[in-house]
Amino acid sequence: MGKYLIAAAALAVVGASAAAKNPVPTQIPPQLQRLLACRSLGDGAARLACFDREAGAAAQGFASGDLVAADRDKIRSTKRTLFGLRIPNLALFGDDGMEDVKQVEGVLAGTGFNRDGGYVFRLKDGARWSQMDSKPFAVAPRPGDKVVVKRGTMGSYFLSVGRQPGVKVERLN
Repeated sequence: MGKYLIAAAALAVVGASAAAKNPVPTQIPPQLQRLLACRSLGDGAARLACFDREAGAAAQGFASGDLVAADRDKIRSTKRTLFGLRIPNLALFGDDGMEDVKQVEGVLAGTGFNRDGGYVFRLKDGARWSQMDSKPFAVAPRPGDKVVVKRGTMGSYFLSVGRQPGVKVERLN
């Protein structure tokens, strides 16, 4: 809880001089909007009292789980982990200004076969992809091979092993 309180206070202090020029963005949760709004108070004692009150409320929000924080690296990592999964757009990341993930790279941990005789690829990060077409591989995929999964058109994905052409796949997990 202490690290969030310190981070919130530091954020507020750093932005104090720019408060009049930079209004509080509306995509920020209300608890942090109120904290950042404290910057606009001219009286030092009132500003400090506001910061103390709102930083306490923000810390309580973090402690209860009602308020969460993620930095760009965490968002980027999460987007890579979710790459290929069919999940609804819940706007969890808001407009983070980052490009959508277009491809991921990984290492093959193992393979198996699906009902149609195509490969099931298990990557070291735990992701599993199933081949949806019947394209053969010139060299059979082996554990330790590097793979690249690229986003195709209309929700499709293609996985290539080494320098071989890609096969159409879908994410299983």
